[in-house]
Amino acid sequence: MTTPVPLGPSGPTVRRLVVGSQLRRLREAAGMTREAAGYAIRGSESKISRLELGRVSFKKRDITDLLKLYGIGEDDERVTALVALAEEANQPGWWHRYDDVMAKWFQTYIGLEEAASLIRTYELQFVPGLLQTEDYARAVVSVGAPQDTDEAIEARVRVRLERQRILERPDPPTLWAVIDEAALRRPMGGRRLMRAQIEHLLLLMKRPNITVQVVPFRQGGHAAETGAFTILRFEGDDLPDVVYLEQLVSALYLDKREQVDRYAQTMVRLTSESPTPDATMELLQRILEQT
Repeated sequence: MTTPVPLGPSGPTVRRLVVGSQLRRLREAAGMTREAAGYAIRGSESKISRLELGRVSFKKRDITDLLKLYGIGEDDERVTALVALAEEANQPGWWHRYDDVMAKWFQTYIGLEEAASLIRTYELQFVPGLLQTEDYARAVVSVGAPQDTDEAIEARVRVRLERQRILERPDPPTLWAVIDEAALRRPMGGRRLMRAQIEHLLLLMKRPNITVQVVPFRQGGHAAETGAFTILRFEGDDLPDVVYLEQLVSALYLDKREQVDRYAQTMVRLTSESPTPDATMELLQRILEQT
C-alpha cells in the first residue's frame, strides 16, 4: 500500500471513502474477515463494513488497532498518513451548516460532487442544479418543497448556489450535461425566468469545462427513458466511479462495476445520438426566440 495522499480538492466525504478503501485493502491482504477484524477491535462485522464504506467517522484508536492487526507497525509512515487522513475526514464540510434543511443522503452527494473530476449528468425535468440561475433554482425548490417556509427555501437555494462554486475553481471539474428538451420547454417560474435560464446556459457553454447537449423532441425514444442520473468520476485509483440516482425521499449510490458500466454506456449513447454542442446552441437559441 502506498502512503495515502488526499485527492485534489477532495472534501471529508471522499477522504472518508479513501480511508475506508485503504482499510479494506489491508484487511483483505491480511486474509482476515470483517467479523474477525470487528472482534479484534471490540466491535462487530457491521462496524467494519461501515468503516470500510466510509459511512461513519473514524476513531484514532480503531485505525491504529486495525493497522496493527493487519501487520502494519506503529513506526510505519503509513500509520501516520492514514491517521492524519482520517482526522481530516472527520471534519465537517461546508454543507453541514444546512443540516436543518438538507437530508443526510444528499449531503453525501455534495461531498462526492465537490471531489469529482468529471461529472456526467442526464436530466429529464429540470436544468441540472449546477447550471441553474438563482431564480430558476428558487422556482424548482419551491415546487419540490411546498411545505417549506420562505426561510428554508432560501437556505436550499443558497446550498445550490454554493455547489456551483466548484465550476469556478482554478481546477474545476469537467461537466457534461445532457438535458431533455422537455425541461427547457416547461415554463418553470414564468416566461421571463425561463428566458434568463436559457441565456445562462448559452453563456456557461462558452466555458471549456462545460458541455451541454439537448435531447430534442424529434428524437423520440432514447437510451435514458428510465430517468435522470449522474455519474461521478474521481482522480486516482482509490475510488471507483459512482452513479447517483435521486428518489423522492432517498437516493441510490451505485459503484459496482457492472452497474456503473451500464449507465456509462447509456451516457455514451445519449451524447452520440443527441445534437452536438454547437447544434445544441442553435436549438437553445430557437427555444429562446419561442419563449
